[in-house]
Amino acid sequence: MQTLTAAAPLTSVATRVRSVDLLRGLVMIIMALDHVRDYFHADAFLYDPLDLEKTSVVLYFTRWITHFCAPVFMFLAGTSSFFVGQRKTKKELSLFLLKRGLWLIFIELVVTNFGWNFAISFPTIAFIVIWALGVSMIALALFIHLPKKIILLIGILLVAGHNLLDNVHVTGNTLPAFGWSLLHEPNFFTWQGRSVFIGYPLLPWIGIMTLGHCLGQLYTSNFNEAKRKKILIWLGVGAIALFFLLRLPNIYGDSFHWSRQSSPLFSFLSILNTTKYPPSLLYVLMTIGPALLFLAFTEKTNNAVTRVISVYGRVPMFYYLLHIYLIHLLAMLFSELFTSVDWTTWILNKPLWFNEDLIGNGFSLGIVYLVWLGVVIGLYPLCKWYDRYKQSHKEKWWLSYL
Repeated sequence: MQTLTAAAPLTSVATRVRSVDLLRGLVMIIMALDHVRDYFHADAFLYDPLDLEKTSVVLYFTRWITHFCAPVFMFLAGTSSFFVGQRKTKKELSLFLLKRGLWLIFIELVVTNFGWNFAISFPTIAFIVIWALGVSMIALALFIHLPKKIILLIGILLVAGHNLLDNVHVTGNTLPAFGWSLLHEPNFFTWQGRSVFIGYPLLPWIGIMTLGHCLGQLYTSNFNEAKRKKILIWLGVGAIALFFLLRLPNIYGDSFHWSRQSSPLFSFLSILNTTKYPPSLLYVLMTIGPALLFLAFTEKTNNAVTRVISVYGRVPMFYYLLHIYLIHLLAMLFSELFTSVDWTTWILNKPLWFNEDLIGNGFSLGIVYLVWLGVVIGLYPLCKWYDRYKQSHKEKWWLSYL
């Protein structure tokens, strides 16, 4: 990649990158499907939709397609940080990433945790995607002061090398176990009567954001467009090829090996069933590879559909917070109107995904898809309004934090 100087006007990113907004908007829309399924699908409280002994093909892919959301969102957050850096000095960018990272940690622990549970006593504290996003920004605030080749190397080592730690375990409800869980091994803990769930260990997520930051160098104004497309294609195809090269013989990159199933189709599903918590090397290759190809082939795409999708991609945090609260409120309403489960059961004193009180609730997969479409469409006017507000009030510094 070319050597760039943040202050040099010839290397600045002149406008928003349409394909980045489009891809981010697409994954935000898909993400809502997973969360609607969590709250609405009857089987969500019974078994993992990726359990090949219990799932159906449609249910499997309803869950599997959402695997793209978190890594692509994290990756593009790193890319966007590079774009921001083209308008700031390195010191200003570092301070911005630090402050925004701390703000996101607060949002996760307070705003989103309440949104998931609606329990004012916070019986469950979950360290999940927004937490990982915030800490990754803080790490990136430090990394950007290093030479660019070192930043790239750090990203590669964290993503490709963290699976070497898969056999390292620290057990017990102890501080060392909690610290190790924050870094690499998801786990549950209890603290002062509360459940503490570490769902997004940090090492690979920091690596994903770091690599996304490095990708931003392809989008400077003096970088040849044809060359950028060629690089994105080669990187995307290479990631997918490496996925199969490592996955088929179960060589390395995921502690959960695939195995032959009752049919070729389900054997293929087993191959795709990689580890998200934490995201294995194979999981990252499987998701970021196609994302790079998407960026390569949609840079010039501009039509009514892509313009609508891009709105969600320009206000991702605003959309994320709204959709959690809306889905939870709808689950309470549907539960009261259409099931025997009282709406107050949705004031959760246990993690959503492990709450036996919700067994017997829920609806068919068809209803899940209808509610998902309703949520996405219903939030569009608000996202459109907020996008316009941001564009017309760029002088308001606080808008960059939401």
